[in-house]
Amino acid sequence: MSLSILWSLVLAIHLTAMAAWVGGMVYAVFVLRPSLGLLDATQRASVHLQTLGRFFRIVWHTMPMVLVTGWLMILHEGGFAVVPWQVNAMQLLGLAMAGLFARIYFGPYQKARRAIRPQPATFDTIRSLVLTNIGLGILTILSAAMARGL
Repeated sequence: MSLSILWSLVLAIHLTAMAAWVGGMVYAVFVLRPSLGLLDATQRASVHLQTLGRFFRIVWHTMPMVLVTGWLMILHEGGFAVVPWQVNAMQLLGLAMAGLFARIYFGPYQKARRAIRPQPATFDTIRSLVLTNIGLGILTILSAAMARGL
């Protein structure tokens, strides 16, 4: 396998993992969450927890893939000092997204999981943090688009 094919595969893994992560957040906030209003409170909490649990398992796999493949591509280009500022911005935003995901997972999500009757306010906190992470994801995508021509 030629090196260009290998680096194309690294980029494909990077983009696919990022699409799954950001796309999953968009789906959760703008499609799933409003649809849960059709259920009673107990069912709503149960479906919400089941869905978040499945999505968060995906993110625990995609997040490291995004970070590691990004670092590999940066090192392939010569390191952090030689890549354009947009690539360093992507790095910073990706780390912020990972940190915010950890905050969601270990904070309000665990609180909701442990609760006998999770409160709607806990899910509202998760939603607002996920919205922030969507914003960071969009900024990351914009940084990638700006770096494209370089």
